[in-house]
Amino acid sequence: MTAHIRPAALSDAEGYNRALDIVARERQYLRLVEAPPIPSSRAFVAGNIENGNPHYVALVDDEVVGWCDICRDGSIGSGHVGSLGMGIVASHRGRGIGRALIEAALAEASETFRRVELDVYASNIPAIALYEKVGFAHEGRRIDAIHINGAYQDILMMGLLFVPSTPELRG
Repeated sequence: MTAHIRPAALSDAEGYNRALDIVARERQYLRLVEAPPIPSSRAFVAGNIENGNPHYVALVDDEVVGWCDICRDGSIGSGHVGSLGMGIVASHRGRGIGRALIEAALAEASETFRRVELDVYASNIPAIALYEKVGFAHEGRRIDAIHINGAYQDILMMGLLFVPSTPELRG
């Protein structure tokens, strides 16, 4: 069954919240262990729409089964940077949905961001492979940065620049 990838709409907030909750409760991929209340997810989706942050959902039979968002860093001097977050409900992994979502979000982000960054658990090998395939580079490792499910895990920091990274080519 093929997923339909499209920009998130406010009407997707409950479905996004449900998918987020499913992935969070796995306690393997996200820092959350459950989704926030639905009004918080509704505000998050609305904020992304209002601020022009790329936010895409994957729908199968009108149900949200995955998402990818890139949120602008609000810090002074970092407005050109976006932070990527994504997840796919387990029953729909391994079908190319993640790649379709991230490619859609990055295509939009390339128009307004200079850089996109993300954190990923070192144990999340499929996600790391996906990020590498779409152009993310390894930028660092935080040793034992998270303690979840009774074990310490490293967090990898990855980034993607939409412009050349060599100083002589920067604008």
